[in-house]
Amino acid sequence: MAARLHRIIVYNHKGGVGKTTLTFHIAAALAELGKKVLLVDSDPQCNLTSFLLDDEVVNDLLDSSDSPSGKTIWSSVKPIVDQSGNVRLIEPQVIGSLALIPGDIRLSDFEENLIEAWTHCFQRRPGGFRAMSAISQLVEKVGRSYDFAFYDAGPNIGALNRALLLDADAFIVPVACDLFSVRALSTLGQKLKQWIIDWQTAMSLAPDETRLLRGKPRFIGYVPQRFKVYGKTMAREASFYLGKIKRRMRDDLALVLGGIDQKLVAPDADLSLGEIKDFASLVQTAQKEGVPVWECSST
Repeated sequence: MAARLHRIIVYNHKGGVGKTTLTFHIAAALAELGKKVLLVDSDPQCNLTSFLLDDEVVNDLLDSSDSPSGKTIWSSVKPIVDQSGNVRLIEPQVIGSLALIPGDIRLSDFEENLIEAWTHCFQRRPGGFRAMSAISQLVEKVGRSYDFAFYDAGPNIGALNRALLLDADAFIVPVACDLFSVRALSTLGQKLKQWIIDWQTAMSLAPDETRLLRGKPRFIGYVPQRFKVYGKTMAREASFYLGKIKRRMRDDLALVLGGIDQKLVAPDADLSLGEIKDFASLVQTAQKEGVPVWECSST
């Protein structure tokens, strides 16, 4: 019997905190441990796709994504947007030990569809639920033989990320050690709480036999990253903000979600999954070569 697919999203609505880079490196590390990992580029900016595939391949995928032979995530959900059919199965791109459902700038069109679909769910209209679960259905079909699926999300609190978070089993919050990250955390927990509670209502209204998102993403921890280190010591400013981040993760995220359901928060009181220093130009080299930093030619 196939193992259950674990769906994870590395998410923060603040930009510039290394979501795509962290997603790729966690996936690569799991693949090295023998796990089968599916990457889902669900960000219209397509950064993860550009990380893993050559420019010529990316251009070809985007140029043909609107056609019946398209192979991007947009190609799969287009029938839902057009109201011409159900989610279309596409074969992932295989890159070494990883598999990728390529992203597409047209996914922004699907996001507009999801805004209306959310309202339709509360009106008990089946089309709303079909749209909300479209990417989930694709991942379920493609990911049957995989251990993990990672969603790469854009830096916003829009309708697309709402659908991804509500489908995920768990989420990890990447964060920079600065003032703007601290401020952003004050709204993250409340927004997630609102989504989770609203979706519970929508599920109670769903017609029988409706495909539903899980609706209970579990906060398993956060990863401070891209901070300066002097010798073996974190820079003073980063250390100052890290203390504030730790408190915000507890008060504004863990306690807020735990107030809905204790199972939504991992039991570790600290919730820090590790720290990643600033690797300077090594990250850009990894992106250029399409490999983890530990495999870069300059290391």
